Amino acid sequence: MQVQTGIKTTEWMDRVEDAIASSQNYLLSKQDPKGYWWAELESNVSITSEAVLIHKIWGTDGTRPLAKAETYLRNQQRDHGGWELYYDDGGELSVTIEAYMALRLLGVPATDPALVSARAFILGRGGISKSRIFTKLHLALIGCYEWKGIPSLPAWVMLVPESAPFTIYEMSSWARGSTVPLLLVMDREPVYDLGITLDELYPEGRIHATFELPRNSDWTDVFVGLDGIFKFAEANKFVPLREEGLKAAERWVLERQEATGDWGGIIPAMLNSLLGLKALDYDVHDPIIERGLAAVDNFAIETETEYRIQPCISPVWDTALVIRALAESGLDRDHPALVQGGQWLLEKQILDYGDWKVKNKEGEPGGWAFEFENRFYPDVDDTAVVVMALNEVTLPDENAKQAAVTRAFNWIATMQCKPGGWAAFDIDNDQDWLNWLPYGDLKAMIDPNTADVTARVLEMLGRAPDPASRNASSAGHLLIDSRVNRGLAYLKSEQESDGSWFGRWGVNYIYGTSGVLAALALVEPRKFQLEIQKGAQWLVSCQNADGGWGETCKSYNDSSLKGQGPSTASQTAWALMGLLAADDAVGTYHQPAIERGVDYLVTTQKDGAWDEDHFTGTGFPCHFYLKYHLYQQHFSLTALARYQTMLNKKNRP
Repeated sequence: MQVQTGIKTTEWMDRVEDAIASSQNYLLSKQDPKGYWWAELESNVSITSEAVLIHKIWGTDGTRPLAKAETYLRNQQRDHGGWELYYDDGGELSVTIEAYMALRLLGVPATDPALVSARAFILGRGGISKSRIFTKLHLALIGCYEWKGIPSLPAWVMLVPESAPFTIYEMSSWARGSTVPLLLVMDREPVYDLGITLDELYPEGRIHATFELPRNSDWTDVFVGLDGIFKFAEANKFVPLREEGLKAAERWVLERQEATGDWGGIIPAMLNSLLGLKALDYDVHDPIIERGLAAVDNFAIETETEYRIQPCISPVWDTALVIRALAESGLDRDHPALVQGGQWLLEKQILDYGDWKVKNKEGEPGGWAFEFENRFYPDVDDTAVVVMALNEVTLPDENAKQAAVTRAFNWIATMQCKPGGWAAFDIDNDQDWLNWLPYGDLKAMIDPNTADVTARVLEMLGRAPDPASRNASSAGHLLIDSRVNRGLAYLKSEQESDGSWFGRWGVNYIYGTSGVLAALALVEPRKFQLEIQKGAQWLVSCQNADGGWGETCKSYNDSSLKGQGPSTASQTAWALMGLLAADDAVGTYHQPAIERGVDYLVTTQKDGAWDEDHFTGTGFPCHFYLKYHLYQQHFSLTALARYQTMLNKKNRP
């Protein structure tokens, strides 16, 4: 359909309205009877591969449908022989090695055609010696790599006083939750004989492999030298406070297990905790282990033919974003689905102190986490979105809702970082040198403030029904009157020269730019008019010929690819949300781009839903990506709803 600009025809408006209604019906049909929304969170196959390894090590593989895991792994292999980090990336070495390992553990012979093809892919890219540290660690557990090639992690780090320049709380929450249990593993250096070797994956031959930490020929090689000192001390049994450190690590792991068995709400922390306790000779029938293994099962998706593990689960995030989309698209504030979802969210507010309290002495509990249960790690991003969702619904006890929202405002206010922005889980978690440790080769050791999370906080503020009413709360008052200008200044400083903003938690500059435009347009549109215009112009400049927007995950590795990629529904929705915010703030010069984007969403909708193969969520830039199976649904509905609102304003007599 050819799109005409200007006042829209009845036919055009009907098409948009029909698409909105179809999307609403689709999302309403996906609500769980308990009130929440929750869809698959997809990643690469290494998560399932590592779960296979865990069950083999614990001897619990016979009670899980791992034959279906084999089917899943086979189905995910691509024609080039490898497995992907994200859709259509051409294959990734470490992911492929771990999938190969899992298939061998599941009894697939090395002569199987799938493994023959995978082996050629692996050898062509340098083999095991060129893989990431965590892949080598998993291989060391089963004797397929040497422990001397794994970085040392001295247990005494657990005993460093809080006043020291570095403690474990300078690591990001996810790195901390995954690393502390590995202190136990790396002290014991266990090797479990599971009956396989992977010598065929060393192009130089296993006998010629060097098993040493890679050097960069720059200042970071000092860490390799320090690792040599640690290893010398370990070999000569001269490790101060070793036993005390191990006991502290064990206590830390046990204290952070949820009643549901989870650790940190993420599979790496869960699997590593199970490995750490295995290294300490915990029994498989210990309730701690049984709960931990059951928690891994809760992250599994089993179909008639496949079995796979999610890296995390996202019911709070999914529910809040769906509620916001449904409410903005016209459902009444007291619609039963919204009330039930809002009530479910209200009950998930975390009123316990978590790890964030170590560096944030001022704050009181009041956040939300990503998952069903994760009391130690609420995050700012989820909390801001939940607040926006709750403000869209009318609940049976409005006083309780307002009290929860006030607690959230107060907590978020105290989570502001020194540069002025907000991070996900902690404050001032920004010691970048940690990313240069040999152990930190995923470059995800810290959680600094980012433009996208900061924008979410300011958008939450801008969408508050009556921000001035927050003045009754001292911390809420600080968020509005004392801290918002620092947040705005931070966003201004983070704008790229071309007008875009980097996206830490979504792919990538389209995500970041959309979020910041939405915030600036609500909070300070006049003061930041030039920044808004420049950001909107950048979005218009990268619109695809089909009217949609897309951006490859490769833009994290190569910024020249920013805003480039096949069109997707979620990224098109983000771009539209950014442009619509800019339109409301500074004018309509980009109206044709908006209409072409809306036409893309309306045209590609099928039975109320949108299909999307590409990964548009980010775990660790350059190293780990996610596909949220509801992103293309609720973000598209939100974009169409905001477009309809704009049309109604402009077509109003």
